[in-house]
Amino acid sequence: MNKKQKKMLSRILLSAILLTALYILGRMELLPAGGPVRFLAYMIPYGIIGYDILLKAFKGIRNRQVFDEAFLMAVATIGAIALALYSGSGDYTEAIAVMLFYQIGEWFQSYAVGKSRRNISELMDIRPDYANIEQDGALIKIDPDEVAIGSVIIIQPGERIPLDGVIIEGSSVLNTAALTGESLPRDVKVDDEIISGCINESGVLKVRTTKEFGDSTVSKILDLVENATSRKSKSEDFITKFARVYTPAVVYAALALAILPPFVNLLFLHNPAGWNTWVYRALTFLVASCPCALVVSIPLSFFAGIGGASKAGILVKGSNYLELLSKTKIVVFDKTGTLTQGVFEVSGVHHSVFSDEQLIEYAAMAESASSHPISRSLQRAYGRKIDRSRVSDIREISGKGVTAQVDGHRVAAGNDKLMTSLGIRYISCHSAGTIIHMAIDGNYAGHIVISDVVKPQSKEAITRLKAAGVRKTVMLTGDAQKAADHVAEELGVDQVYAQLLPADKVRRVEELLDQKSDRETLAFAGDGINDAPVLRRADIGIAMGAMGSDAAIEAADVVLMDDNPMQIAKAIRIARKSLRIVYQNIVFAIGVKLLCLILVAVGVANMWLAVFADVGVMVIAVFNAIRALFVKNL
Repeated sequence: MNKKQKKMLSRILLSAILLTALYILGRMELLPAGGPVRFLAYMIPYGIIGYDILLKAFKGIRNRQVFDEAFLMAVATIGAIALALYSGSGDYTEAIAVMLFYQIGEWFQSYAVGKSRRNISELMDIRPDYANIEQDGALIKIDPDEVAIGSVIIIQPGERIPLDGVIIEGSSVLNTAALTGESLPRDVKVDDEIISGCINESGVLKVRTTKEFGDSTVSKILDLVENATSRKSKSEDFITKFARVYTPAVVYAALALAILPPFVNLLFLHNPAGWNTWVYRALTFLVASCPCALVVSIPLSFFAGIGGASKAGILVKGSNYLELLSKTKIVVFDKTGTLTQGVFEVSGVHHSVFSDEQLIEYAAMAESASSHPISRSLQRAYGRKIDRSRVSDIREISGKGVTAQVDGHRVAAGNDKLMTSLGIRYISCHSAGTIIHMAIDGNYAGHIVISDVVKPQSKEAITRLKAAGVRKTVMLTGDAQKAADHVAEELGVDQVYAQLLPADKVRRVEELLDQKSDRETLAFAGDGINDAPVLRRADIGIAMGAMGSDAAIEAADVVLMDDNPMQIAKAIRIARKSLRIVYQNIVFAIGVKLLCLILVAVGVANMWLAVFADVGVMVIAVFNAIRALFVKNL
């Protein structure tokens, strides 16, 4: 409980005690039944509990922003006090009790929102407090913001990694739970890259930093979560617009309720009585109409949903994306690194005019400038350090392969499209996998088969997506059709498009977007770097395995911190739970309020029921919203 909440609680208790004491004194006839003494005595607890509401209402009127809940409460309670003065009853209890219960509801709301924010802060408590720098044989703790790129920091067992960097000494096991939501250990050693936010579990590490704190992974994640509420959903926009129209509407309705019935009574029945009754009903109508439950609980539901997703290692950039995610009916996957491990291995060499080792050597040399997983697999299969002096004139041909001069020979390594474009007849391969056709000095030299390993969770991920209501799954890949069909059949993917260039992937996604209904959302899941154009073109882009990937965090709308495709189905279920809670709160709040307003207008409900319609509904809606934080069993 913060200072503001403690102060409010003190005011509530003091006002309640004074009101109770005055009530008891009145019952014992120790307080005058009317007159200025009784009025002043009751204004003390009213001033204690309501001064801030009255001040807020006055400022709203002065700034020409009249219609808000403070104005409604001020008019209702001051009007009730005026009625008591006019009638001479001296009964100010109801007016003060209305303000008291309203403030109790505000306190519960503040406490619930604060608790939600604290829970989210705890879930995302990955900001490091310090970094260790070695000076004169001793460790000095300094602020991570003060550490320059290229500095050497020491990370001891149990400490959180403060900045992204490369290990230059030591080995250890890292706990990545704060980033991924899963406490799977990760072994690290010299030359491995590590990212901020993880916890060093065992050995002492010396790390050379590669980023400043403001550009580090932990900083980007925190910024993403903290700024998520700035992107509002359609539901939130609706509530904001609804409140702008609703509040003045109920004020005018209350005014009409206070004036029209007694005026009609006077005009047609010539009976001047009843003004007090209708004014009281109008004031009660104002209390019951306060839109606090909607204005507070709807944004809180989205905020809690984003926090719950963060706990599971799913970063959602805004409420609008959470709402879109809940409507996902089509999920399109990139294959490599998303459904497969992206760890390619040479599984065969066919029709080689050289030895297998020599053909692989030519391929590795030609691909030596590329960081593509297939290129790295060829370099691993070669098994020796690449002598770049042997290679020149490397040209990468998008979606086809590469050409280069190796030891004075013109080498081409790529798919069948490359061979066709070069006018070289190639031999088709019947093996499943990626086929690298080789040509030396314009002559076909054989092909290398490279296979990717399917992730163990991918098949279950597709099953869970369908169980979550996704009607269609699609896989896009630049691989050969045969290799793509093999993976799609193994996993149960509904549709597959192969041999695609980056532009082809965008075109296929646009075709799928045209085929779906306006009420459906298409999500694309990829690695966030090579697939940035598609991530941005889809209704919602999901970056897989994005720990340490700046490009992924920038390009996608939803960022999964590990590479488990089952997280996609979980993200959809979290979004749907959050939206269910939003709709529950909308229906509950509007339904109860409309019922109470009708009962007030016909004289069945009094001010106490109006207080429940306002305060009670708000408290119930707020605590319902907090349920969105709990996502463990989804």
